[in-house]
Amino acid sequence: MQADIIFKYFPNLSEIQKEQFLHLENLYQDWNKKINVVSRKDIDELYLRHVLHSLGIAKIISFKKGASILDVGTGGGFPGIPLAILFPDTSFTLVDAIGKKIKVVDEVVSGLGLKNVTTYHKRVEDLDEQFDFIVSRAVAAMPTFVRWVQGSIRKKSVHELKNGILYLKGGDLSEELKGYRNVQVFEMSEFFGEEFFKTKKVVYLPMKYKGKS
Repeated sequence: MQADIIFKYFPNLSEIQKEQFLHLENLYQDWNKKINVVSRKDIDELYLRHVLHSLGIAKIISFKKGASILDVGTGGGFPGIPLAILFPDTSFTLVDAIGKKIKVVDEVVSGLGLKNVTTYHKRVEDLDEQFDFIVSRAVAAMPTFVRWVQGSIRKKSVHELKNGILYLKGGDLSEELKGYRNVQVFEMSEFFGEEFFKTKKVVYLPMKYKGKS
């Protein structure tokens, strides 16, 4: 069973969480036939390439009750939806500029019965809210991404990690990240043994607070 890979790395899930993770496959298989948000190759490896990949962030940080997380360019709902299942007491806001993708996300959220997810069909620059952390899967080079989300980070940190960006990306990031002295890069191969994660990383960039102008 595909979902077993999730239970292998996250063995302490509640029965509700297990059911929700199991239900993801049917929901995405069904909706992907109507609106293509996951490539055909990837839909067959949904739990490895999308769900577990998203949960790599949870190996870096355990989001606290009442925390608020923004997923920018969520696409089909990654990493936001898997993280929202894992952290039911944390609020997740999922944003994408493409309306049909948000439609799929809304249907998946509804199908799972998730109460901690809000979605917006808009660009992140047009959001007038602030969050503890911003998560994303490689929607732009880091300097561009930082520019987009400047002003969306809450001033007061309540986690051990200072508020900032948690970014899922692969390959050689040295050029892209050379301007950030306080960046930390975590190799996903240290958490997950599968070949897919050999070049995958979680990039953590704490961000100074800047209010919206």
